Amino acid sequence: MSSRRDPDRARAAGPVAGPVAVLVVTWNSARVLPEFLASLPEGMAGLDWRLVVADNDSADDTVDVVRSLAPGATVVQTGRNAGYAAGVNAALEAAAGWEGGFRAALVCNPDVRMRRGCAALLVDALDAPLSGGRRVGISVPLLYEEDGTLQHSLRRESRVTRALGEAVIGNRRAGRFPRWSELVTDPAAYERATVADWATGALMALSRDCLDACGTWDESFFLYSEETEYCLRAGDRGFATRLEPAARAVHLGGDSQVSPRLWTLLTLNRVRLYGRRHGAAATAAFRGAVLLRETSRAALGRPASRAAARALASPSALRATPGP
Repeated sequence: MSSRRDPDRARAAGPVAGPVAVLVVTWNSARVLPEFLASLPEGMAGLDWRLVVADNDSADDTVDVVRSLAPGATVVQTGRNAGYAAGVNAALEAAAGWEGGFRAALVCNPDVRMRRGCAALLVDALDAPLSGGRRVGISVPLLYEEDGTLQHSLRRESRVTRALGEAVIGNRRAGRFPRWSELVTDPAAYERATVADWATGALMALSRDCLDACGTWDESFFLYSEETEYCLRAGDRGFATRLEPAARAVHLGGDSQVSPRLWTLLTLNRVRLYGRRHGAAATAAFRGAVLLRETSRAALGRPASRAAARALASPSALRATPGP
């Protein structure tokens, strides 16, 4: 079926079982929520859907905003800043309690603004058969900055050679070559339905079968790498992550510069995840390659890389579960 047909008719081909669960994790998100909630009817056009908001103990008016502007939403208050994966799991548990369940889940950040019919195209892309007996278990859209710049959201699985390529020539330049970068920057990859090892998690649709096979998100990753781990785990179980280029959304968070604390968390979790999937020798080599990258960027005066390099050099940095 063509992904470019009218989104209002995207699901007309056959019966569905339950609504699509729209899962949003919030933490002090009151500023971005009103526009997100106002954009949902357009973004979800053509689908039966219900909203679940899992709030991680916001100190602002996040919960009041949801209850005022989306009174039909299910609100789950975790009672603590539990992390993104824990929020997703809390929202999934709430949706699982609906009578009749749900047919697919749409995990999205509150700073995402879907274009009309985006979600229907993503859901329509799920379960498509692929070579090798695999199916599409996770579908993602094209993501744009507010100014219309395309975000490079597709990724390859981490390897030592890719970490070295990024350290030596930079991830954007190296991204054109599969051997040398985790980031996919080839323009052609964003013009077709491209299968990737994983994709940034600002907005992704997950099939019911994929969710059932993979189970809960890994809460040991407080922030960053949780979507990476889930996509790779799905791939291990025969469910691919694929771009649906007809589906489009704006991501306000985009490629904005993160703080030294958050960049350190991102970097450490990247190495921790690699260590989960590889032996000690390979992990030491990968950690060294990432340390080279951060050290070289710290020498250019980047505070975030300086903080990450210090953390990577610490023998105990990867033992504890890092979090804010």
